[in-house]
Amino acid sequence: MVPETDFTSYYGRPIIKQPTWKQPDVPIYLFVGGLAGASALLAEGAELTGRPKLRRVARIAAAVGSSVGSGALVHDLGRPERFLNMLRVFKVTSPLSVGSWILAPFSGLAAAAAASEVTGKLPLIGRLAGVGAGVLAPGLATYTAVLLANTAVPAWHEAHRELPFVFAGSAGAAAGGLAMAAAPLDEAAPARRMAMTGGVVELAATETMLRRIGMHAEVYRENRPGLMLKAARALTAAGVVLTPFGRRSRLISGIAGASYLSGSLLTRFGVFQAGLASAADPKYTIVPQRERASANAPDKVRG
Repeated sequence: MVPETDFTSYYGRPIIKQPTWKQPDVPIYLFVGGLAGASALLAEGAELTGRPKLRRVARIAAAVGSSVGSGALVHDLGRPERFLNMLRVFKVTSPLSVGSWILAPFSGLAAAAAASEVTGKLPLIGRLAGVGAGVLAPGLATYTAVLLANTAVPAWHEAHRELPFVFAGSAGAAAGGLAMAAAPLDEAAPARRMAMTGGVVELAATETMLRRIGMHAEVYRENRPGLMLKAARALTAAGVVLTPFGRRSRLISGIAGASYLSGSLLTRFGVFQAGLASAADPKYTIVPQRERASANAPDKVRG
């Protein structure tokens, strides 16, 4: 029998260059960016439906989330001027460039909307700032998935179809969960709907992704990334189950909200570490390349 192939590289070094992004800076940035974007959308929904306390919670969450995300990104870059240099040009083909141009104005608009909400001053400016943040919100909540999938890291690149849906659902679950825990029960109905919908989307997209990407699903199921993502799915599912019971119970609403938030955070850490694991193992680069080469090779002509 032919022995099982051992995929190695020269001197045992990875075939592709591993991401140099810092932990926990970047996973936190992935999490709070999604939370901020979905919170801005929730705030505008609360404004349109006459829920001022929910709007206040969501606007503050959007501002704080984008500020923390900006801080985490700057810390990862090392120097603040590097982030400013990213804004010198706008390159539509670069997810990082597009994301930087989404994050910068979103942070300012979200901060202005939250400041108006807290102080009660300049309500018209606060309203317009909230609308502006809401327009940018979908891009902020999902562009990081495109950013990861656009790299050469096997586990991220192979998941390019489903990863934006995973991140979008995770963002909705986190924002809805936070509002469920902080807003009054009588105003939290939109938050419950957002959290439950986001949780279901995240769970469905994750399962679809793991079924489709073949051998790359191993890094999402095994070792530390696998434990994180299993815990994330369990927490998100618990939030979905508990949400209907949280309509009349402040305690259950808070527990469900915390489950959504914890699940979303673990999803981002799990996806990030799964990518690092796939970059470190040569087989996740070699095997798919060989399979694609064999599939695209012309049929041999028999003599």
